[in-house]
Amino acid sequence: MIFLKANSPMSKLSVAIYGASGYTGFELVKILLRHPFVEIIALTANANAGQLLSDLDPALPALPLVNAEQVDTSQLDVAFLCLPHAASASAAQGLLNAGVKVIDLSADFRLKDLATYEKWYKVTHPCPELLSSAVYGLTEFARAELRGAKLVANPGCYVTSVLLGTAPVLQKGWVAGNIIADSASGVSGAGRAPKQNIHFVEVAENYSAYSIGQAHRHLPEMLQQMRLWSPTGQAELVFSPHLLPISRGILSTIYIPLVGAPTLADIHLLYEETYRGEPFVQVLPAGQTASIQHTVRTNRCSIGLTLVGNLLIVTSSLDNLVKGASGQAVQNMNAVFGLPETTGLLP
Repeated sequence: MIFLKANSPMSKLSVAIYGASGYTGFELVKILLRHPFVEIIALTANANAGQLLSDLDPALPALPLVNAEQVDTSQLDVAFLCLPHAASASAAQGLLNAGVKVIDLSADFRLKDLATYEKWYKVTHPCPELLSSAVYGLTEFARAELRGAKLVANPGCYVTSVLLGTAPVLQKGWVAGNIIADSASGVSGAGRAPKQNIHFVEVAENYSAYSIGQAHRHLPEMLQQMRLWSPTGQAELVFSPHLLPISRGILSTIYIPLVGAPTLADIHLLYEETYRGEPFVQVLPAGQTASIQHTVRTNRCSIGLTLVGNLLIVTSSLDNLVKGASGQAVQNMNAVFGLPETTGLLP
C-alpha cells in the first residue's frame, strides 16, 4: 500500500509511522515528506483507521490512516514507533522479527536496567531481552553504534536538552557536586490526548512546576547517561520540570558546581571543541543565554554558558517535537543508514 511514488531513480527507504495521529507523528510526516531518500508507505492510527491524516490536521496531506495489522511489513526498511509505553515494545518485537529496523520514540528501550524501567513506568516490559541490544540514540554521542543498528531508542525531549547541556563538563570530570536542572516545556510535550491540566484555561497565563526534585520519569534516563560519561561513574541530579503556556519548545537552565577553577573562556572552549562540526548543536557566544526562539521548529539545540564563581549556569534550548523527538529520530535514521545526518532536516 504505497501512497507516495518515487520520482527519482535512486533507491528509497520504505518507512512506516506507527501512531501517526499524535504530535510526534504529525512532525515525522512533515519531515519525511521532504526527505529525498524516503517513501512513506504506511501510517497507522488504530483509533482513527479509515480516516485521512488531513481529517486530524488540515495542514497535513490527505494520506490514509490504517490499523497496524494492515501494514505489510515485508515492504518496510524502517519503522518509527510513536506509541505508548509497553505497546511500543510489543510492536518493536514483531517488526524486528520481520527484519525491519526500528526507531522507538517511547521510553521502552531507553533504560538498560529492567527493574528501573518497571519501577518508573509501572508496567511489565513485554520484551526485556531487547534492552541490551538497543542503541541509545543521542546522535552526537552514538554515531558508531548507530551505523547499521536494528533498534534505536530515541532519547526523551527534556533529557536531550539536559544531556547536551552537561556532557562536556561531565566527560571532562569538572563536575563537583549535584547538578540542578530547571526545565520548562511547551504543552505539546504532554501529548495530544485531552487532559484537564493541559486545557487552555488551565495553562494560559500560568506557569507551573510538576514532578519536581527526583520524581519525574525522565530522571533515571538522564542519570544513566551522566554516570556513563562521568570519569568516576558518579553523578547526581535534581530535576524540576515546568509547563509553559506555549505550544512547543523546551528551555533548561542547568546549575553545575565545578571542581578547580576553570574560567569562562576555558569552559566555552571545551564546549566549542566538543560540538565542533555538529550541525545541530549551537554553542552561543560566552555570556549569551539560549531562548526558545533560538530553536523553535528546528532540529537545533542552542547552548548558552554563564559562570558565577565556581557555578556554571547552562541554558539549553530545543524544540521538543523536533530535536526532542521526531527530528532527532530522523537524524538517527540517517545515521543508521549512512545518510548525511542533515538530510530532510532544517538546521
